[in-house]
This record gives sequence, C-alpha cells and structure tokens, in this order.
Amino acid sequence: QVQLVESGGGLVQAGGSLRLSCAASGSFFSINAMGWYRQAPGNQRELVATITSGGSVNYADSLRDRFTISRDTTKNTVSLQMNSLKPEDTAVYYCNAVVRRRSAENVMFSYWGQGTQVTVSS
Repeated sequence: QVQLVESGGGLVQAGGSLRLSCAASGSFFSINAMGWYRQAPGNQRELVATITSGGSVNYADSLRDRFTISRDTTKNTVSLQMNSLKPEDTAVYYCNAVVRRRSAENVMFSYWGQGTQVTVSS
C-alpha cells in the first residue's frame, strides 16, 4: 500500500501565498508521477498540476502563471507553491501519485491523499 500525507493548507487572504507538500510512503517499486488536484464544493475534481519522475510538468492552463509544482524524487515528495491566490482557488487540494508497485509488474496504480483545505478570503 501507498500512503500520501498532505500538509500546508489553511486560510489566506486574496493575493497571498501558500505552499502545499505531500509525502509518499509505503511499499512500492517506483513513483511515475505525482501531482495535485482540487475540488471545490459542487464541482468535480480538477487537475492543478502534475510532474513526472523525469521532471516533465503539466499545469491547468488557468493556473500555470501562479502555481509551481516541484518534486524531490529522493524523498518521494511533491510540493505546490501557490501565489497570488484568489477566492476561486478555495477548494480541497488532493495529492496524487501514480505508482509502480513491483518491479516485475508493468501496471501503474493511482493513489490519493485525504486532501487539505485551502480557503482564500476576499
């Protein structure tokens, strides 16, 4: 099993910044990609950003100018720096990891953290 533990959420005023972190632990062979998704009340979960083990990044188009994803492959962690936050960024932010559990398997499994609340006040 793989556990993902997020930290860094909270309440911030519009225009402020927050940094989210996520650490993966458990039994696995490798992590292919890690990323962040978010879900606001009444909305579907949506992509924020992902980063592969090779460093390739993918952002939601509307967020790439304000958010930056980074990863430490040696520590199995991923972070999300969020700047110039807006009230519409308010959501639960979820960490995701795409994992190869065993070296003999060529199948990837997706795991989710429990989520961390980010609230941006106007």
